[in-house]
Amino acid sequence: MVPPISLPIRAEDRPPINIFAISPNSRIQQELQERLTLPHWNVISGPSGAQALEQLRRHASEEGVVLLDPQLPDIQADEFIGIVRSRFPQLQLLTLNAHTGQLLIGSSSPTAVSIRLSEIINRSGAAMSSSSVPVGESEEGNRIRDEERAGLGNIVGNSEPMRRVYALARMVAGRDTTVLITGESGTGKDLIAQQIHQISTRRKQPFVVVNCSAIPETLLESELFGYTKGAFTGAVQSRMGRIHAAHGGTLFLDEIGDMPLALQSKILRFLEQGEVQRLGGTDNFRVDVRVVAATNAELMKRMAEQQFREDLYYRLAVFPIRLPPLRERMDDIQILAKLFAARFRSGSVLSREALHILMQHRWPGNVRELRNVIERAAILMGNEFEIKPEHVVL
Repeated sequence: MVPPISLPIRAEDRPPINIFAISPNSRIQQELQERLTLPHWNVISGPSGAQALEQLRRHASEEGVVLLDPQLPDIQADEFIGIVRSRFPQLQLLTLNAHTGQLLIGSSSPTAVSIRLSEIINRSGAAMSSSSVPVGESEEGNRIRDEERAGLGNIVGNSEPMRRVYALARMVAGRDTTVLITGESGTGKDLIAQQIHQISTRRKQPFVVVNCSAIPETLLESELFGYTKGAFTGAVQSRMGRIHAAHGGTLFLDEIGDMPLALQSKILRFLEQGEVQRLGGTDNFRVDVRVVAATNAELMKRMAEQQFREDLYYRLAVFPIRLPPLRERMDDIQILAKLFAARFRSGSVLSREALHILMQHRWPGNVRELRNVIERAAILMGNEFEIKPEHVVL
């Protein structure tokens, strides 16, 4: 049986404790505002994950309690909890079950202790210690849970920079907002785009990829918009473009920074009006497409050089996500290297000395470069099963 929870009485001369009420339910927020009043409490409301994180950032140096409604409109509760624990360890987190009027201490696990909301708000002058560990939780348990929920699909990485990327991807996935993914070559922009589609409501519909740098400029327009029979030499029959093929799903415009300037105005028109017109045709076709774009180019520099339209940039960058280079997420190198080693040579292991070499490298080619280095090592190790320093060629 779990022992009862005691809430220490706060001294009269202490400043009010912040209560962050994170819920889209206005009734819950209103009730808290009415019952938890100054001078003991200061209720700060946030109806969504994004707005709540901004409120927490503003009050980052202050102690407080987070009352979390798990039914947030823009982020999963587990992901939000992970962000709060990593960024704001001084806050105590209580998960609210809005249907039963209970608070689940620390998590929504069935083994967690629950107490009614009324039992907390009716304790006059009571306060929760910001340094205490929630009942039923432990530091090791929190670490394991954080690791389990850190990833996004099949993307590997548990570092803080990648956790921020996962959080942003989950926030935007459920909406039709246009996303611009930026980052150096080899950071995995295409994987993030795929996962945004996979966890969205469009996941059962097409995910269509257009690599703007791989298709010749003379063919890119017809690939995107399609064409009618006789539109140009060789157009022996009408063809649907890739934008139209993505109807109901997601269109991924990879390397958008390399799109020819002349074609950018047509893409802008499509984004603004949701219509496409085939080459050689006069009919406009309405399409329901969610657009995710990616680039490793510095678009601000391209705009200054008049190689990229400013209006297109701001139409694409409604929700920007920057992928960190591998040198900014060194904590992920070991797990990535082990994963690649197992993929290229089953049963192989990475020596401590080889790992040390990997950790000293700057990785200008990012994860793609690391993958190539491990694949090369798997070949050089011959019949051995341990990757040693002599097998690591940078």
